[in-house]
Amino acid sequence: MTDNSPPISANLDTALGFTIPGRHARGRLVRLGPVLDDILSRHAYPAPIEALLAEALALTALIGSTLKDVGGQLTMQTQAENGVVRLLVCDYKGGEVRGYVDFDADKLADAPAQPTLFALFGAGYLTITFDQVATGERYQGIVPLDGETLAEAAQSYFVQSEQIPTLVRVGMSKDQQGRCIVGGLLLQHLPEGEDGRDRLHTRLDHPEWEHVALLGSTIEPAELTDSGTELETLIWRLFNEEEEVRVLSKTPLRRGCRCTADYIAQVIAKFPVEQRLEMADESGMIVVDCAFCATKFPVPVDAALA
Repeated sequence: MTDNSPPISANLDTALGFTIPGRHARGRLVRLGPVLDDILSRHAYPAPIEALLAEALALTALIGSTLKDVGGQLTMQTQAENGVVRLLVCDYKGGEVRGYVDFDADKLADAPAQPTLFALFGAGYLTITFDQVATGERYQGIVPLDGETLAEAAQSYFVQSEQIPTLVRVGMSKDQQGRCIVGGLLLQHLPEGEDGRDRLHTRLDHPEWEHVALLGSTIEPAELTDSGTELETLIWRLFNEEEEVRVLSKTPLRRGCRCTADYIAQVIAKFPVEQRLEMADESGMIVVDCAFCATKFPVPVDAALA
């Protein structure tokens, strides 16, 4: 059988960083395609939940790919009260992204066709956690889920928790074959760090940042998701009048779920014998269902007791 579908673009499933030295700014672009489809296909998400998770995965890749610690992990999670979404969690580690949404189908059915962020979460919060393997340190920030989109909430996180002027833009679309594509832009103003002077990242009205943010805000969602346009081209379109723009190396992105049969068995083995026996079904199997990849891992209780 011949596959007549168009080839997957090389401009997908990648993150690209850049700096603008003269403006004390840095940025990052991401675009997810097959990786996004792979993650979404693990669950039959309704359209509003699918769009929400796609946006969350783009943000996770944008922020996570800025980690300098190769073994570090970025986790983005929501906490909500009385909303449609009970739990949304995504993480990034070493170029691997994964995500999952648990939601109330009945509440979603009563929500508008295109629910607002408040309709999805109610009085919710966004938590962003950085785990540094090299130092063993953990940094965490929590901000209200205010605004129209998750991107706005993530932008508020950096401004409120990190005091770093930040611009975040995310766009999602589907190609002719119905495959999802999501793209994102992250721009940040960095501190100059000179002794005796205010750190620039605490001054939200600095003209250098206003200039960079103005240019970055001109990007359209369709540009972020256009797999026919290279990410380098987007950077050039936005900042071609700057004296110097340094483009960094690309980071390939892939779906990564750290659940394996061996790992699951090791986790189960940590439970007391009595609990392991209670976990087993009538056939003597302990079945663990990974919410991220929707894969069931059966572990014989005899093996778990060994």
